[in-house]
Amino acid sequence: MKKVVKFGGSSLASAEQFMKVGEIIKSDPDRAYVVPSAPGKRNSKDTKVTDMLYKTYALAEAGKDFQKQLDAIKARYDEIIKGLGLKLNLSNEFKTIEKNFKAKAGNDYAASRGEYLNGIVMATYLGFEFIDSATVVAFDKNGDFDGEKTNKLMVKKLEKTPNAVIPGFYGAYPDGTIKTFSRGGSDITGSIVSRAIKADVYENWTDVSGFLVADPRIIDKPPHIDTITYTELRELAYMGASVLHEDAIFPVRKEGIPINIRNTNKPEDPGTWIVESTAKKSKFVITGIAGKKGFCCVNILKDQMNSEVGFVRKVLQAFEDQNISIEHVPSGIDTMTVFVQQDEFIEKEQSVVSEIHRLARPDMLEIDSDLALIAVVGRGMKSTRGTAGRIFSALAHASVNVRMIDQGSSELNIIIGVETRDYEKAIRAIYDIFVTTQV
Repeated sequence: MKKVVKFGGSSLASAEQFMKVGEIIKSDPDRAYVVPSAPGKRNSKDTKVTDMLYKTYALAEAGKDFQKQLDAIKARYDEIIKGLGLKLNLSNEFKTIEKNFKAKAGNDYAASRGEYLNGIVMATYLGFEFIDSATVVAFDKNGDFDGEKTNKLMVKKLEKTPNAVIPGFYGAYPDGTIKTFSRGGSDITGSIVSRAIKADVYENWTDVSGFLVADPRIIDKPPHIDTITYTELRELAYMGASVLHEDAIFPVRKEGIPINIRNTNKPEDPGTWIVESTAKKSKFVITGIAGKKGFCCVNILKDQMNSEVGFVRKVLQAFEDQNISIEHVPSGIDTMTVFVQQDEFIEKEQSVVSEIHRLARPDMLEIDSDLALIAVVGRGMKSTRGTAGRIFSALAHASVNVRMIDQGSSELNIIIGVETRDYEKAIRAIYDIFVTTQV
């Protein structure tokens, strides 16, 4: 059995955490390929190394002295190295980083050095080969991830390497310039490596024992999710369930490789399994609830809209021309509503309104703000009658006004729009009806 193991920043924040990780890897010889993140916070008042690098590079880019800040980053690594008892000196690496910061090598280069340096430390500690991700993770000239080229490079490199450490989060343009994924992108790197070696499982180790049915900041001690499908995960991750980067499933999905979310501090916990499909029934009708605040909607009215060919296209064209992405578009016979992220929309709202009037000639247009979207997700929903009815009943009983409802054709998810002030109340009401009382 072949396994790829990825460890998050909290799992590698100190020498003590490194030792826990080392024990986990060494306890199973199948854990042959390791993807580390940069060191995270050692405590609640600490700063992640990636954030330290961003701040240090900002000084360099502004032409200010940044040596003190760079020395503080080096001290973090020296502390880990000393704690592990390694004969490793990163002075030359930091001289190179200092030189490239002065040459203004870019934010992506700066951010990537956390994973790069931690990869060197991890490889030394385990006695594995270190592989710079810039040589095996490819982006095209436009900055888009090139999955097929990456897979060829990775396969070629790893088929000759029985044990390796490949840093997460970054790759390179064709000219070698460093390019990073979005924050949390080390999850994607682990998935890429898993695809290349055709792993039997991709273990993603973090500081929690997998996914929970709901946000523990809103619901007290929500139950753990044993098994979740890729599709369910995508829906929940998009709506804020942030245990795993939402794009991390794509490389492994192509190969049918399951992901196992595990807890570094509780390695005995089975965690959550993320799979393509399963015959296992979830504990409840729903698999999970997640949501996000910060939305607004544009309500458009036009008599006989449904008989006007191209009306919806014209409305959406106004948003596309302003480079605004759209979340949901529920519609009726004479009305349609476009949900967008408020921060993205608010500065361009009048330009969008003007263009909608010019292109579509609506009878009326109205904007509502301070809305939240909640996703109720579960593979058990399509085989259970009255799911939507129970959601509405629970929300009505909690005096929550529903502003929008949108159900996917797969019957796997229901999206509900509510006012931001009702967000937590709505989640508690839905949780109570499906999990606490299971009515």
